[in-house]
Amino acid sequence: MATVLIRRRFPRLSRVTTFLTTAKFKAESGSNESKQEEENPETSNSRPESTATIQLLDPLDYRVLYNPSAYAKSRAASQQNAARSCSQALTDDSTSTGTSQVQHTFTATSAQALPPVRNALPKPKPHLIQPIPAQLSAAQTMKKEIEMEKAEMHDSKEDPRVFQQGRPEYKSLSYDKFEPIETLSLEEGDLILHSIPISKGSHSPGTVTDYFCKLSCLPVERHAGLMVDPRFNTLCCCAIENIQSFSTSELTDILKACVRLVVPPTHPVLNACESEFCRRVWDMNLDQLLLVADCWRCLGRSVPSYLSILFSYANMHWTELTLPQFVQLVYIIGEGRKSPADLMQKLESVILKYLDSCTLEEVGAICLGLFKSVSGISDHVMRKIADRVSLEMEDMGTYALVNVLKMLRYTRMDHLPLLRKLGKVVPARIPTTNIQGIMHITLSCSSLHYYDEGILAAVAASLPSKVSYCRSKDAAKFLWSFGCLDYEPPNEEEFYSSLIEQMLRKRHEFEKFPEHLLTGLLGLAFVKRFPEELIDYALRDEFVHKVRGSKYELRKDLFTLGKSVEIECPGYRGSRLSPHLYEEMTEIVLNFAEQEIFVRPEIVEAVSLLKSMLGGPEYVKNHMILPHTRSSDLEVHLAMDGHPIPFNSSDAVADKKLKDIGVSLTDDLMAQLIKGKSNSQSSAEVETEAAAPRQEWNKAPTPRASFVGGPVTTGTRLQVAAPSGSCPGASPSLVPLQQPQGIRLAIQVSNRNHYCYLSKRLLGLHCLKRRQLKQLGYVVVELPFWEWFPLLKRTRLEKLSYLHYKVFNPVLLSKAG
Repeated sequence: MATVLIRRRFPRLSRVTTFLTTAKFKAESGSNESKQEEENPETSNSRPESTATIQLLDPLDYRVLYNPSAYAKSRAASQQNAARSCSQALTDDSTSTGTSQVQHTFTATSAQALPPVRNALPKPKPHLIQPIPAQLSAAQTMKKEIEMEKAEMHDSKEDPRVFQQGRPEYKSLSYDKFEPIETLSLEEGDLILHSIPISKGSHSPGTVTDYFCKLSCLPVERHAGLMVDPRFNTLCCCAIENIQSFSTSELTDILKACVRLVVPPTHPVLNACESEFCRRVWDMNLDQLLLVADCWRCLGRSVPSYLSILFSYANMHWTELTLPQFVQLVYIIGEGRKSPADLMQKLESVILKYLDSCTLEEVGAICLGLFKSVSGISDHVMRKIADRVSLEMEDMGTYALVNVLKMLRYTRMDHLPLLRKLGKVVPARIPTTNIQGIMHITLSCSSLHYYDEGILAAVAASLPSKVSYCRSKDAAKFLWSFGCLDYEPPNEEEFYSSLIEQMLRKRHEFEKFPEHLLTGLLGLAFVKRFPEELIDYALRDEFVHKVRGSKYELRKDLFTLGKSVEIECPGYRGSRLSPHLYEEMTEIVLNFAEQEIFVRPEIVEAVSLLKSMLGGPEYVKNHMILPHTRSSDLEVHLAMDGHPIPFNSSDAVADKKLKDIGVSLTDDLMAQLIKGKSNSQSSAEVETEAAAPRQEWNKAPTPRASFVGGPVTTGTRLQVAAPSGSCPGASPSLVPLQQPQGIRLAIQVSNRNHYCYLSKRLLGLHCLKRRQLKQLGYVVVELPFWEWFPLLKRTRLEKLSYLHYKVFNPVLLSKAG
């Protein structure tokens, strides 16, 4: 027994957690004890640091299961070539059968491959004789673990097919693995195999089909041996050489026999069958076509050519689809990850036709098929589906419900009745739902910006005991979802510690899926948690290179993470992003902002009015103070006495150039350019009001007390004091700043996408932004959308009055003073 004390900065800033790791080393392994270095935490914070003790058990016994992809790429081989070299090909392919069907198990021995954090106490040493109660307790614990393991199992092939058990019609449309078959004895199997070489070439198609069907009924443990048996290879050659002689039903029976035998997806006999079925599609009926497609799915063989022809057939006969045929077709479309646009448009009307007649499992299957095939669906159809589900959610299975949520998330449908019913039904189901289902429920809430504390609390309570079943994707999505909704659960330390440790255990997966690491780290950054080991890994040049090669645009996430670490972790000493990457991403983000953000009407209006109110473009700047937060700021500087200070020389010069060429940049002109219509006010009125602030520079500033309780106007104009030391007629941008200190305002023009759905709760990214602005010395002032958007339709005077009170808020000024 070896005990190692590791101190790590984790998981919040200025929070240090001490991990007591107890590891058992086997004597027969003969390996040397690895040296552990103690990392000294930062001592800049003088407050006492909270500590937690967690014992991690059996790190060397951690096992990672690898499951090959459900779809394997098929070889392209013509029928003649397959027949000519079938014996050699069969032998070569069969020798790999054992390895293709064996579940690969790797033992992670890395120091980062920590075991699941489940128990706080070390396991007791086994004794030769234990009391009966202890034995019973151990048996009960083992039984519970087995039940949990079983509950967490997810079969990506079989789970989506549950709907097929709801109607007898599916038996003719799909392969039924539960169909009772009479097991063939080994003696009978040997007799069949013995007769194949003797009469080679003289077997009729019916006999070959019968042999396939009978041999597929051998005991399962005999199937692997059959694949490498030369006599079975001979039978396959007979089928390939005479493939066109088989009837469609015989070929289908051979295909079903191959499913039972788990024939490798690249086997030559399957190549021949696929080519022949593609040739016969137009002579088959829809039931046969769907059954064959289902067999290909069960075999794990990708058949894009066959599916393309099937979809063309369905496109011509879509009005004749029965309900089971329709649901099975959508299932096949989803499993094939192929979405024929013209067919999907027609299938929308079929959804509406059969929606009320579908079982709830079929509704889930339809949504899953649409989601997997990335099929667009109209809001009208999705709302109809959501209407049905919201009324019958209590009777719906969790798997089917999760599939509906996936599609709801994909279409960005804000269906409030469904979401509210979700909050009533789902929390009680969370403890018995597997980890992937919980992840999709949580991700749906965060994607729709829907905050439901009951759901999130139930997830947080159940997750630590299930965290060992998380893939890197699951852990990342949990962190992102909780961070996005800015929710920290009652068990926050246990919750975040378990997920961060699971991310460390799954670090090898980030080599292939770098997006999962960045997703998780951004979710943590939203709630001010920065695990240094993972951040150092993410900011290394090697990982940045992987990010650049990803199919996703991840550089913006790296940009946000890197800059957040710079601002919020002054004691961080790990890897950092290169200045070149920062410059590159800043340029990309600003170019996007100039085209999509700065020109939004609510922002343009605020900028225009602030310029008029404060005295010109040099007093306000519409830009991104923190480009990595991807939203705009209206920056304004005030002296300590409340006077505006000019600072934006670039916009002032640009504005002066426009005036020099004879262009009067009035608000009415701006409104016409942006909105395409004239302002409701007359031109003379606009010019009078726009000139008003400049005419007020020599007047005394309005007393602060006069603003208490709301905006105040004097006559028809707002009174704004001139900056100290300025003189009338001088360019304010050239006036030196007389006072050494001032207030820097970062005005936020928010919109609904900055908040949780139907609430005033800020999303995580915007919490992060405002936190960092304050850390850099800015005073954050918000024009909340529920106040500013309605004002956009009001008079100019009302908008100016509102902005005046926001900028010269007496509470703000008194705090700054």
